[in-house]
Amino acid sequence: MSIQHALLTSLLEKPSTGYELANRFDRSIGYFWQATHQQIYRELGRMVSAGWLVAHDGPEDDKRRKKTYQVLPAGRAELMRWAGEPQETGDQSQALLIKLRAEAVIGPLGLGDEVQRLIKQHQALLETYRQIEQRDFSSASLTTAQRLQYMVLRRGIMLEESWLAWADEVLPLIEA
Repeated sequence: MSIQHALLTSLLEKPSTGYELANRFDRSIGYFWQATHQQIYRELGRMVSAGWLVAHDGPEDDKRRKKTYQVLPAGRAELMRWAGEPQETGDQSQALLIKLRAEAVIGPLGLGDEVQRLIKQHQALLETYRQIEQRDFSSASLTTAQRLQYMVLRRGIMLEESWLAWADEVLPLIEA
């Protein structure tokens, strides 16, 4: 996932100045996708150059002449293109969160297949963790070191179970 798609999503929700966008980003998308204010401003410039955004100058009486960024049809099309592609590399779950935000503002993007694919991946990983649990930690007489190792594995199991429960709640919303 690129920061550009997160920014497009945020700007479709509400056209903003760079400053407003950076602050909103920190309080929303920034919880699961990190970007510095400098990165945000740099990407805004690139997105204007790519024809995805337009920057409207603020009022002339404003000393800084803040620019308000708005998504152009080409930017919307780029976001829809990206959202329609399966995320094969990187943190797929984080990309999915941006895609869901994009679907909330754009409308149906056909994310059901991607969620189903990710469910299968998470189910497979959970099954692997459970096999390790049975193989390595089924004894009642584990040492403290072994119990600590088991707690690391338990955390992985709990994360996968939580993700799968969340996905079960998401599917009906995007397949409706």
